[in-house]
Amino acid sequence: MSETHLTDVRFDSFDLDQSILQGLADAGFTHCTPIQAQTLPLALAGQDVAGQAQTGTGKTAAFLVAAMQHLLTHPRGEPREGPRQPRVVILAPTRELAVQIHKDAEVLGRHTDFKLGLVYGGTGYQQQRDDLAAGVDILIGTPGRLIDYFKQRVFDFRSVQVMVLDEADRMFDLGFIKDIRFVLRRLPSPAERLGMLFSATLSYRVTELAYEHMNDPQMVEIAPDQVTADRVQQTCYMVANDEKIPLLLGLVRRLEGGRIMVFVNTKRQGEQVWGYLEGNGVHAAMLSGDVPQKKRLKLLAQFKSGELPVMVATDVAARGLHIPGVSHVVNFDLPDDAEDYVHRIGRTARAGEAGDAISFVCETYAFCLPDIESYIGMKIPVEQVTADMLAEVDPKSRVPAPRRPRDGRGERREGGRGDRRGGRREQGGEGRRGRGQRTRGKTAEAPGAQREESAAAPAARPEPAREGPSATADGAEANSKKRRRRRRKPAADSAPAT
Repeated sequence: MSETHLTDVRFDSFDLDQSILQGLADAGFTHCTPIQAQTLPLALAGQDVAGQAQTGTGKTAAFLVAAMQHLLTHPRGEPREGPRQPRVVILAPTRELAVQIHKDAEVLGRHTDFKLGLVYGGTGYQQQRDDLAAGVDILIGTPGRLIDYFKQRVFDFRSVQVMVLDEADRMFDLGFIKDIRFVLRRLPSPAERLGMLFSATLSYRVTELAYEHMNDPQMVEIAPDQVTADRVQQTCYMVANDEKIPLLLGLVRRLEGGRIMVFVNTKRQGEQVWGYLEGNGVHAAMLSGDVPQKKRLKLLAQFKSGELPVMVATDVAARGLHIPGVSHVVNFDLPDDAEDYVHRIGRTARAGEAGDAISFVCETYAFCLPDIESYIGMKIPVEQVTADMLAEVDPKSRVPAPRRPRDGRGERREGGRGDRRGGRREQGGEGRRGRGQRTRGKTAEAPGAQREESAAAPAARPEPAREGPSATADGAEANSKKRRRRRRKPAADSAPAT
C-alpha cells in the first residue's frame, strides 16, 4: 500500500483487542486510510456509520475491524441451544465481492475464534448449506442465496449484533433493493445493533436507505468532490470501429509486462476481442456473467498471479474485485452509464498505486463521452492515433470462442441458457431474479435452490403402477400398430414418381 495513501493515524492508537491487532499486522496494516481513520472512531464507539469513499480505499478493513471488535466487547448473551447463529451479517452485491470480503476476514480474524460463513449463488449449494447449519459467527453473502437459506430456517437473525451493507449503490443498480429490505426488516431493531453502510456514492436513495434502517447514522464522505481516483491517468483515442482491434493489439504489445483489464459492453463483443487477442499471440481470458463460478475464480487467480496478462470483461467485473497490480484499464467500449466508467477505471490505481485508464471513443459509443465527462467533472485528454500504433490484423486470425458441451449436467447448468439468467442475477442481477419472483408475490430465492428442487423432482415423482408383463406387452403392441399406421399413411408432399 502506497504511503501517500495513508494517514498518520495508527491502528494501535485505537483500543483494539490484541487478536485484531495481530491480524492487522499479518495483513501488513499499520496506518489507516482516510476512510478508516474517520469511520473507526465512530463505529468503535457504537455509532452507526454511512461511509462514502472511492473504490480501493480500505472500506472492507474498516467494517471488518469494527465488527470484530464489537463482538469481542459485547459477548454473546445467554447461550442458545443448537449451533451458533450469525452475530454479524455482511451483504455484498456480487459473488466476487463476497469472496473477497471473506478472504480479508480470514486474515484479520485469524487470531480470533470467530467462525466465518460464506454463501453465494452459482455453485456449492449443499456445501454452503451444511457449513451454515453447523453454525457461524460472521455471515458474508449475496442476498438471494442468504434469503433462500433463511426461508429454509437453516439459520435465523435473532442473534445479529452487527449489520454491514457494502456497495449499497450497486444494490440499487442491480434492481434487488427489495431483497435488502427483506433482510433488514428481519434483523433486530436498529437501536439493538450496530449498522454500517458503505458505498462509492452516497446518492439520495442510498441516504434514504440508511436513515430508514439505521440508528441515526453518521455520514462520512471522503473526497466527495473528486469522483475518480487522482492517481489514474486518463486518456482517450478517437477511433473508427474497424480500428479498435488493431489499436488494442498495438497498445497491448507496447505494454508488455503490464496487467491489463479490457472492458466491453456485451459478452458477444468480449468473445470477439478475446478471439483476436488469442489469435494474435496475446494470452487472455474472458469474464462474463455466465462463466461458471469455479472457472471464474480460477481465471481471476491466474490473472492476479500474472499468468494471464489480459482480462477481457463485461461490467460484472467492474465492481467488487480487488486485483492488486492492475496497471491499465482499457474501455474498448465506452459504457452507457457514466457511473460504470468510474467503477471500471477504479480497477487500477488501487490502495494508492498509480494506473492508466485508456478509452476508445468509437462511432458506436461516442455519444457516451459528454455524459462521462460531465459526471467526472473534467475533460478527458485526447491522444492522437498514429499509424505505427495500429497493428496489422488478419481478419481470419480470430480464434472462435469455445462452447461448453451440451452433455455434462453440472456444466450445462452453470454455463447453459438457464444459468445465463442465474449468472446475471447473482453477479449483477439478483435483482432481476427478485423482480421476476416478486410478480408472483414471493421474495427472491437463489438459483441454486431452484436447481436443487428441479433436480430432486424426478426422484420424488411416483412411478405409474404396473400390472405385470401383460400390461407391458399390450402397450408395446399398441405402439407397434400406431407406427404401422403412420408408415401406411402416404405423405402429402411426396415427390412425383418418375
